[in-house]
Amino acid sequence: MGRKWNNIKEKKASKDANTSRIYAKFGREIYVAAKQGEPDPESNQSLKVVLERAKTYSVPKTIIDRAIEKAKGGSEENYDELRYEGFGPNGSMIIVDTLTNNVNRTVAEVRSAFNKNNGNMGVSGAVAYMFDATAVIGLEGKSADEVLELLMEADLDVRDVIEEDDSVIVYAEPDQFHAVQEAFKNAGITEFTVAELTMLAQNDLELPEDAQVQFEKLIDALEDLEDVQQVYHNVDLGE
Repeated sequence: MGRKWNNIKEKKASKDANTSRIYAKFGREIYVAAKQGEPDPESNQSLKVVLERAKTYSVPKTIIDRAIEKAKGGSEENYDELRYEGFGPNGSMIIVDTLTNNVNRTVAEVRSAFNKNNGNMGVSGAVAYMFDATAVIGLEGKSADEVLELLMEADLDVRDVIEEDDSVIVYAEPDQFHAVQEAFKNAGITEFTVAELTMLAQNDLELPEDAQVQFEKLIDALEDLEDVQQVYHNVDLGE
């Protein structure tokens, strides 16, 4: 678990900030979560997860409120949640999560991004077995030992706790996401540097420089697609 999650998030936020794509993606995700259940995060756990993530990316309240109000208004706009899997240069593994109102468009665009950037799509399950669904929660102002003590007091046995730069990163089971946050909030910690439900590769792959350049172009092409919400991979990019 050597990836630096804060750096990954900052790089993505910096890349997306120029076009506000990250806000559009969150707006869509919030709308879908709010429409699938109650438009109240206290009774809709999926919505609560999205809002916690949005907070760490500083998504404006206007974007959040607009998406929730759209769901409350009974919009007929519907999205399918689809996952695609594939391979990049040197056998690197990639998972692409999408929200789409046009499945044919999305699959064509994802396949094209792979094909044009030295990659290829695989069948369902081709790479997902090499990833673990993981809750990643980061905070500042505490040491790893202090965080471990807080978690022990809350009777939470997580996967790992790692100090990274000025933060402490907690790796936990997905169903522990809210419990870990509640343990911190009960201790007066309400701000998180990272709050993600992610797919974490079991083993990271290091690529030679030329292959890494190709790989980054492929990831950029996938993340640039309007319907793509998240891209996970097993490559150590040295962030």
